[in-house]
Amino acid sequence: MKLASLAVVVLVGACASGLRTIPGTKVEDTDDNRRIIQTVEQYRQAMERRDAGALLAMAAKNYWENGGTVTGADDYGWDGLREVLATRFQRAETIRYNMRYMGVRREGKRAYVEVLIEANYTISTASGPQRQELRDQNQLVLEWDGRRWLFVSGM
Repeated sequence: MKLASLAVVVLVGACASGLRTIPGTKVEDTDDNRRIIQTVEQYRQAMERRDAGALLAMAAKNYWENGGTVTGADDYGWDGLREVLATRFQRAETIRYNMRYMGVRREGKRAYVEVLIEANYTISTASGPQRQELRDQNQLVLEWDGRRWLFVSGM
């Protein structure tokens, strides 16, 4: 009886893990998902380089960030993104920006990428450099423009 139970457990486990994922992620391995993850990886690398120009080039002109509050006082579009990147990167000395890809969902021309972010960075302050840490769960929203994936929120 034990041998039969073990066979059932192995068979169920094999069926449950039948989904092929992109290595190092929990994302189903499809051509579209690979292109989406590749775009988000370019974003991650640009963050580490503190390359505001590259990040702006990845943002759609209809980019919108709601800041996560109900008031709307901290909401901004593409021009606001440019300002945010310029001011934040001026103070940053080093950035290590890691992402764990938890899922990708497609709806028409939009892709929703669920990530866990772990970042360490050093900023200049009046009292000298200060090391900061960030752990966050985020949703990046991208839109296909006919040629490439562009960010419409979440950067």
